[in-house]
Amino acid sequence: MPTQAFGAVEPPAPPAGAPQTPPQTPPPPPPPAAPGGFGPPEQPAAAPGYGYPQTPPAQGGFGAPEQPAAAPAAPGYGYPQTPPPPAPGGYGYPQTPPPAAPAGYGYPQAPPPAAPGGYGYPQQYPAGPAGPFPPPPGSPKKKPPMAAIIGGAVALALLAGGGIWYATSGSSDNGGTKTDSSQAGGPQGGGGSKGAPATVNGKMLFSVDSPQVDDLVNVKGTWVTDQVFAKSDVYKVVGYGLSGGKKYEIPLDGEICWASQQVTPDGKTAVLVKESKPTPDKKYGGPCDQVVALDLNNGKKLWQKAAKAGDQPVSFGEVTVGGGTVAAGGTSGGAAWSLSDGKELWTPKAGDDCRDDGYGGGTKLVAVRRCGDYARPQMQVQTLDPATGGIKSTYKVPAGLNYVHVVSTDPLVVAVDAGDHTGSAASDFLAIDDSAKEGTLRSKVSTQNGKFTPKCESTNVEGCKKVVVSKDTLYLPTQEHQSGNSQEVGRVTDIVGFGLSDGQSRGKVSGAPGSSITPLSLDRDGYLVAYQDPTYKAGGMVIRIDPKTFKTDVLMKNPVDTVEAERKLSPNYQDVVWSQGRLYMGNGFANKPGPAGLGKDYLALVFGGS
Repeated sequence: MPTQAFGAVEPPAPPAGAPQTPPQTPPPPPPPAAPGGFGPPEQPAAAPGYGYPQTPPAQGGFGAPEQPAAAPAAPGYGYPQTPPPPAPGGYGYPQTPPPAAPAGYGYPQAPPPAAPGGYGYPQQYPAGPAGPFPPPPGSPKKKPPMAAIIGGAVALALLAGGGIWYATSGSSDNGGTKTDSSQAGGPQGGGGSKGAPATVNGKMLFSVDSPQVDDLVNVKGTWVTDQVFAKSDVYKVVGYGLSGGKKYEIPLDGEICWASQQVTPDGKTAVLVKESKPTPDKKYGGPCDQVVALDLNNGKKLWQKAAKAGDQPVSFGEVTVGGGTVAAGGTSGGAAWSLSDGKELWTPKAGDDCRDDGYGGGTKLVAVRRCGDYARPQMQVQTLDPATGGIKSTYKVPAGLNYVHVVSTDPLVVAVDAGDHTGSAASDFLAIDDSAKEGTLRSKVSTQNGKFTPKCESTNVEGCKKVVVSKDTLYLPTQEHQSGNSQEVGRVTDIVGFGLSDGQSRGKVSGAPGSSITPLSLDRDGYLVAYQDPTYKAGGMVIRIDPKTFKTDVLMKNPVDTVEAERKLSPNYQDVVWSQGRLYMGNGFANKPGPAGLGKDYLALVFGGS
């Protein structure tokens, strides 16, 4: 196993086979690490203005510093160990710097030569030798099919996650949940017409009250097919009509630990469930070792399976569906079954030096594999044959990165945490070409230590939200900043699109002052669908964004009299799906009622036109 100097304390290895139970409160962001390293700058540069090119800081790391610092006395986390020579090039980047024509924040551009860097600008590549895995110059790029990921709507960040996706089956208005014919990592939604749509004045079609419980219970899982809206509940999954009315209940043995982010075109998905409900002897209901396949359209449990490594039962951390296979992974390794009949395809090998942390699903199946020591592993991203587990392509993640999140499988995009201190668990997004046996890096986009605000589960493979990937673009939301609108003053957020081929920004769209805008999904024409939180004087809105011009159309405006309820289920924290002209908002947790005066809690809200 490769070794190197580390500038941050490695997390202790979790015990193998430990039960996966959701924390009662979201974990706090990690403390700041030592300056320098394999990540964005620890302190942002002083800025003359939001979005203007910044003077680079003295320290830096993985694609963040605009000019390399002098050789540090104590090398940082993943930082080169000797001073880089003046030749251009940096970790995984093209070896020639971009042209010097300046442009505005978030728009297609190259950085100005006098003041490189800046919030929303493409980074200037740090001088010095290329990193360990640069793409070969002039290598042909495989044009990937369309894919979409959610960031916006999936699960509560840094907690055990769930899914929100829409299963397409020829509907004229596809959107919402992730499907086997779309991309891994986030809900899709929206309409299909390229013409300017009419704005719908939305209303609350129906709501589901939060269940009465005595303690915090995980109810992750919000799915929309062309026939039903399905929602995880306490020890069950409940199906509703698209506009209201309960259709069925599927009982489960215990609490849901994880809900797949994928749904097949015919409405099938999978959940990970505890072996039993809580008892006096087992307060939390036992380990998360039961994988259950569901038919959401027909309200049926297809099968329920467990796995063993040798003669030991295996607990899992998450489950997904990809290429007709259900795959579950965790600290003890991964196992897989055929979605159609539950036939076991593979299980963890006892004594194996490598194990699958988890999988990304969709049309493809991608494994994140951990080899060697748990705290200082060699991480690999492997595109698999879903039917056999055979390896089609392997990308070796740079040493020192201990957790990898699959945002999209087609095109393949992963997130890594190389020193982000905001608690997002995603300092950088890597677009990977997996067309050959040895995967190569296409491009990298840094979140610049909080200037962009996606959220990934801290240790899980799937579960990233507030991020959407199309066939050629990565969409990220920004942190709040002061509006430049002289007519309406307030804090705003933006969405910036970055090209997967080069990592350069292509354009941006700004939200309304006093509100946040979050990318949700793609419609079937490739338009980005986003949600704007309510303001003090208006309800939330669903917006469609042209991927070429970044012009916007308002698809739906929600009423102002439901703002209090709507705010509690914002995609900043909860599951949100736009599907077939309706907005489905799901709560990821049920808890005992809070103090009086905080308002009513809902398990789900559904908005649409009359």
